Parts: sequence; C-alpha cells; structure tokens
Amino acid sequence: MAKGLGKGVNKLFKDMSSIEDEQIQQLSVKDIRPNPYQPRKIFEDGPLRELTDSVKIHGIMQPIIVRKSIKGFEIVAGERRFRAAKAADLTHIPAVVRELNDRQMMELSVLENLQREDLTPIEEAKAYETLMKKLKITQDELAQKVGKSRPHIANHLRLLQLSDKLQEMLSGQKISMGHARALAGIKDQAAALQLAERVVKEGLNVRQLEALIQQLNQKPSKELKKKQADPYIKKQESYLRERFGTSVAIKKGKSKGKIEIEFLSEDDLNRILALLDGGQEE
Repeated sequence: MAKGLGKGVNKLFKDMSSIEDEQIQQLSVKDIRPNPYQPRKIFEDGPLRELTDSVKIHGIMQPIIVRKSIKGFEIVAGERRFRAAKAADLTHIPAVVRELNDRQMMELSVLENLQREDLTPIEEAKAYETLMKKLKITQDELAQKVGKSRPHIANHLRLLQLSDKLQEMLSGQKISMGHARALAGIKDQAAALQLAERVVKEGLNVRQLEALIQQLNQKPSKELKKKQADPYIKKQESYLRERFGTSVAIKKGKSKGKIEIEFLSEDDLNRILALLDGGQEE
C-alpha cells in the first residue's frame, strides 16, 4: 500500500496496518474529533449508508486509529468507520491510540488517503499541495514520496488554478479530468466556465473541447479564421503536452513560429528545462 513512501513513513504505514499486539480501547464517540488533515471532503451517501447498515448489524469490525489531543482524541485513520458509528447511534467505538506528533499525523493522514482510489482529482490535488507546503518539498521529492510520476503531480496541481465553480463541476463528475486539464490553461475564468457548460450541455469530448479552446486562443484575423488548424501542428502539440506534462501551444506564422510551454513554479520550470536538456521522466 505504501509504495514509493519514505522509509520513516513506510514504517509507520506498516505499524498502522498491524494492530494485533496493541491494546484496543472502547472510546466514547463524543470524545473523538475528525482528522484536521483529512484530504477527503466528500463522503458519498450511498457507500456510507451501506457501511452504517453493516455497523448496525455487526458493529465496528476493525478499530480506528487515533491520537490523544487536548480535547479527547483525533482520528488518524478510519473516519468513514467513525461517521458510520455515529450514524448508527453507537456510543463507543473500538480504537487504538498512537503517539504521533503533528507532522507524522499530517503526513500519514494525507498519504494514507492518497493510496486509496476514491479521492476526487481536486482532493488529490489539495493533498499534494498540503504535503508540499507542510513538508517543504519539491514536486520531484513529492513524486518519489507518493510513488507517482512528476507529470501526474503537476497535472493535478494545475487543477487548483480552476475557479471554485469548475472545481465543483470536476468533483461532481460533470466534467472529466481531461476536460479540466484543458480548461486549466484558460486565463479567462468566465470563458472557461462557458466552455465547461457547453461540455455538459452538448456532451463534448476532450478533443472537441481542445478544438474550441484553440479557436478561442487564435487571433481574430480573417486569415486565421479561414485557415484550418494544421493537423501536423496539433499532433506535435499533443506529443509535447505528454512529453512535458503541461500545456503546450505551437503558434505558426508566415515566416516564423513559436512554442509556448506553461510552468507552475520554479521547480516545475527546472523540471521542464531538464527534459529539454535531454533528461528522461521516471
């Protein structure tokens, strides 16, 4: 589960998954608080309702993991079980108490959730942002820590450039990750929202959306309006986007052209420069 994690965190993960030799306590639900570092903001009603029904019949089968706090306990792992226990009107819940400092708790909580597959892209992006800020690490270091590629990290962080409305549309699965990545390159948020609404209304796929964005970015000259997009240029743009893991635009004029490569930070710029210098992505 903890592929790619640092040695210290990896050990903590192993410790978390092995609770046979630890004392399980019955803690009052009233004394337990949710995890302040929980990256998951959306708990879908359907799965939570199913878990609640199971808890009403069988109880909590696996203890949650908590740490002591000033006012009772804070959840380290098992918030869904905790929510289900409350919904099932349980007064106590089995738990294992661990000694963790703030950094360990934050890192474990975020990384434990990143190993799951049910985080929304926005929740995943915010988790990456939290780790980078709190641990003061680069995208490259984060990629090694969570076992993801650098383009994967960069593409998710770009989603945080979207407006709140567009982030909600992505989290609500009204638009896909591919749609969101394309929209993240539009500076005009109002125009981006209009395009997203067209995606929903007309059922546009990612390529159709990218074609609309290309039209939006073209200069409003009669010559450019008449001229169709060069298939070769579009193909090379697609290749470069995959190569660099970011938005790339090729603009071709009569006598010369230019390539625009978007970067998010100085670290992201250094990553792209390394690739231009002949480096290979991991």
